[in-house]
Amino acid sequence: MSRKSLAIKLAQAAALLAGIFWLISQARPPQLLVTLGEQQAVRTANPIAGVHTRFVDEVEEWKIKRGLEMAREMGAGWVVEFFPWAYYEGRQGARDFSGADRIVDHANRQGLKVIARLGFVPAWARPKTLPDGRPTTFTHLDPEHYADFAAFAAAFAAHFRGRITQIVIWNEPNLSGEWGMRPVDPAAYARMLQVVYPAIKQANPDAQVLAGALAPTLETDRNGALNDLVYLEEMYAALEDGRPKTADGLPSYVSRPFDGISMHSYGRNAPPDEAPAPDRINFRRTELLREVMLKHGDTSPVFITEAGWNDDPRWAFGVSPAQRIAYTLGAWDYARDHWDYARCVAMWVYKLPAPENSYRDHFQFITPGLEPLPIYEEAKRHLVDR
Repeated sequence: MSRKSLAIKLAQAAALLAGIFWLISQARPPQLLVTLGEQQAVRTANPIAGVHTRFVDEVEEWKIKRGLEMAREMGAGWVVEFFPWAYYEGRQGARDFSGADRIVDHANRQGLKVIARLGFVPAWARPKTLPDGRPTTFTHLDPEHYADFAAFAAAFAAHFRGRITQIVIWNEPNLSGEWGMRPVDPAAYARMLQVVYPAIKQANPDAQVLAGALAPTLETDRNGALNDLVYLEEMYAALEDGRPKTADGLPSYVSRPFDGISMHSYGRNAPPDEAPAPDRINFRRTELLREVMLKHGDTSPVFITEAGWNDDPRWAFGVSPAQRIAYTLGAWDYARDHWDYARCVAMWVYKLPAPENSYRDHFQFITPGLEPLPIYEEAKRHLVDR
């Protein structure tokens, strides 16, 4: 064989091997087909029982479907999920809700009612730095961008009309970390609601807009955190400022930019029936917040979007696993029997996307790999199998 012929054959062999390697590189494992399945209904002894989920950061759709199936099977009829603005509008006006669709559609197919929490500001809707030179965070929203947030919230409400009926505006604005690392400002939050609320209602009149989601805290340093009772008082005062009063001292007309209040009701070390007190953080602190609402003539419903106990023995506010189970089940029962104004009590957190190797793992009902924890099994027995 001539050198030329040999060179040609070697070149052909090399090309063949290159082609084989290219085909191998393009090979992909078969994708698991995930369908919605048949319509389901929740069977539960407590219609206000719910869980706060974290499926927005779940990569695998089959885990979303199975995790929501397990929530239904546990007897939780409500799920609260975070839908970050930055995830769905990375560029102004370019919105894509497909990632949210798969969560909402699977939840609806399982018969679950979905409460959506909105927040998480994209980079284009906030300045790069604060006046002191620190970079801004995803919780920073200036008044000049309230209209941008309102436009997103309105588009979200319109897109999910008939699939989501409650929308929470922001999360724990009484904490500086949740208010852009700035001093907390109830009046500024009230102004945000006044911009966002009409936009949502125009886009979807059926949506219930929820304010609040205040963190239970006793702190009074506005550079860090503001007592939730004080914050709620000041929020109402900002909304009522300048309105004439009636004989009973209430504003003669209050156009509130919300249809209900979202609250967080963590129990810490206390049992669920421990009496509320202004200087205590416990599950029944909700009753003190309700008193603030009634003082201002507000009889709108309450949605507990975060609550619960933690069974990490190394955490300052941890309880034993047995106490956590008893307190959680007792809280659902207490709220059902005593809080006629509460529409749901959603426990934080149903499942984390991945282990965090911290006390936060001990709020879970199932593991990131969908293994039921003892509290899940006991909740199922309490809510369904009885």
